[in-house]
Amino acid sequence: MAEIKENNNEVKKSLSFVEQFVEEDLAEGKNGGRIQTRFPPEPNGYLHIGHAKAICMDFGIAERYNGVCNLRFDDTNPSKEDTEYVDSILHDIQWLGFKWGNLYYASDYFQQLWDFAIWMIENGKAYVDEQTSEQIAEQKGTPTQPGVASPYRDRPVEENLRLFRQMNTPEAVEGSMVLRAKLDMANPNMHFRDPIIYRIIHTPHHRTGTQWHAYPMYDFAHGQSDYFEGVTHSICTLEFVPHRPLYDHFIDELQEMQNQKEYRPRQIEFNRLNMTYTVMSKRKLKALVDEHLVAGWDDPRMPTVCGMRRRGYSPESIRKFIDSIGYTKFDALNDVALLEAAVRDDLNARSTRVSAVLNPVKLVITNYPEDKTEEMTAVNNPENEADGTHTITFSRNLWIERDDFMEVAEKKYMRLAPGKEVRLKNGYIIKCDEEHPCDKDAEGNVTTIYATYDPETRSGMPGANRKIKGKTLHWVSANHCKKAEVRIYDRLFNVENPGADERDFRELLNPESLTIIDTCYVEEYAADRQAGEYLQFQRIGYFMADPDSTPEHLVFNKTVGLKDTWAKQNK
Repeated sequence: MAEIKENNNEVKKSLSFVEQFVEEDLAEGKNGGRIQTRFPPEPNGYLHIGHAKAICMDFGIAERYNGVCNLRFDDTNPSKEDTEYVDSILHDIQWLGFKWGNLYYASDYFQQLWDFAIWMIENGKAYVDEQTSEQIAEQKGTPTQPGVASPYRDRPVEENLRLFRQMNTPEAVEGSMVLRAKLDMANPNMHFRDPIIYRIIHTPHHRTGTQWHAYPMYDFAHGQSDYFEGVTHSICTLEFVPHRPLYDHFIDELQEMQNQKEYRPRQIEFNRLNMTYTVMSKRKLKALVDEHLVAGWDDPRMPTVCGMRRRGYSPESIRKFIDSIGYTKFDALNDVALLEAAVRDDLNARSTRVSAVLNPVKLVITNYPEDKTEEMTAVNNPENEADGTHTITFSRNLWIERDDFMEVAEKKYMRLAPGKEVRLKNGYIIKCDEEHPCDKDAEGNVTTIYATYDPETRSGMPGANRKIKGKTLHWVSANHCKKAEVRIYDRLFNVENPGADERDFRELLNPESLTIIDTCYVEEYAADRQAGEYLQFQRIGYFMADPDSTPEHLVFNKTVGLKDTWAKQNK
């Protein structure tokens, strides 16, 4: 939704085209002024951010117009569906901050759909076809050539009824028969050319077990389910535009059967969410999981809601991103950097600041007593005073980032170098020794840096205001920290639009999408943070403890950096 400046300078959001349709229907008094939407996922995989866009629309419209949004599982294909996916979908929707009015399943209507199919057969509007799927596909023609009628199209009603009932028996052979609606084999819309509305599946259903052996197709179950539930606005993505005439046709037939014309749902389509450097195809995402190319559906590199949650994204940041890109009638490829910017902005306001050193080198403050320690006060979140403070221990021996020291530094280098001063965050001003700034190992790598501190410059003391040219560095006490593993994530794919690339998507994977750093040290306060707590490793980025993390082996996932450095690196 775009923003409009009013005369009083208040920002008011303009209506999306979906909201405009809804308001038109309300103004015309359709459906008695009632607003009811639904979110209808198929439980054959985990939700991804594309589904999150649909969730925000379906639930958002209901919230905005004092309506109801129901959750309905489209469980019409037991060969691909599982209760694991049902449970994950329920959890993801709640985590995103939405509540459904009622919980339904398409399987709730199997008997009603069966009865409707029987009515269609009895009225000469459906027939059983015993051709192979290849024969049916060939006879459907092309968008510019009409299809050819099935040789079974005009078989007697009684024979169709007998065969249809036979389809729903354990003895029926999968693929041997289908039920097709008798529509128009010359219709320019291919979906209207005698579509299949029932097929045989013997896989036990996760809710109905082996009660059914013939299952309705999506196009036959979806609109009718909307109708049975009283949905007023069936909001879906653009690929369902050519399905809309079929959606409306079956509802017309259902209303004829029930002799009812007062109410009907309205299908509205919006653009899907596509993002750079990722794929949204459930088939491809499932292949990544099944072939162990990622660590599971909740791998933080995946575009799944559970993957983003594990990585450390907040539900608010996802919703803000979706709101910012809006809803249109045109498909677009959204830059993943826009999502990361939304995450970065949101986490800046909610993250607890802690100290962590990813690539450590020892710093010894030579004039600080060996047996002395001090508790320094660290602000949890400068964006929110109510978040309070915690303490971090200061001592003679510290860890700092290796990149924060340079033995031979150029003039404009503002970090630690021989003779240069820097400020330690929440601590003192220190100066690197000029005569003996560091020790090195046999390969020439710096092992220890030496410095002295000014005892009058502790944070909060008058001397802390002394001006220096150097930057402020973060640190952890070598004897008061915990070792941790840090997982750094990059783009999952090497190409901007892998979904449109003709090559096998496996060939497009980025081999460096995951980097594991096992040399990290974190302050003790950070070590106690749990998965679900948002953290900022100062001067590095936003992080969250991984569910794999234990007190004996700490694991943190990098959510996003403090700045978007990826675009600059890849120009």
